[in-house]
Amino acid sequence: MALDRWIALVLLGICLTYGYAAWFTMDADLAPFMKRNPIWPSTFPKVLSILATIACLVILFGLEKSEEKIGDIDYRRLWDYHLGQALMLLGLMVVYAFLLRPAGFLFSTSAFLFLGSFILGERRWLIMAIVSLIATFTVWYLVQEVLGIYMRPLPGFLGG
Repeated sequence: MALDRWIALVLLGICLTYGYAAWFTMDADLAPFMKRNPIWPSTFPKVLSILATIACLVILFGLEKSEEKIGDIDYRRLWDYHLGQALMLLGLMVVYAFLLRPAGFLFSTSAFLFLGSFILGERRWLIMAIVSLIATFTVWYLVQEVLGIYMRPLPGFLGG
């Protein structure tokens, strides 16, 4: 079995576990007034588990494959791919998750976007800084002011 099918099989197990949690365990402790709502807190996880399961099954059964072989991933030559960039991005995501609360949303997100674009090969420093700052402030403004969800913009020691 090809590498993409093995990955799809592992993801299918994760999706089925996630779907089980969404369908059978998430709504057990809902307040009585919430049980009458048309949309519950588990609605999005239910839809997400169904769509992800369908995507995994499509890959497992090979329905996405065309007759033309463009370039399958050769698991024996994994080191020929940009594996270092992928691992550095994964590490950066972990660091971002750990720094989000103590460093605040604005600093950690702009640093994540800046460093992520650097890892992917962008070298125009001014454009990287401008784009990361505009994207960070736009997302913060939409979530904080438009949606009304509080996000700590600054580190705790600065009054965030």
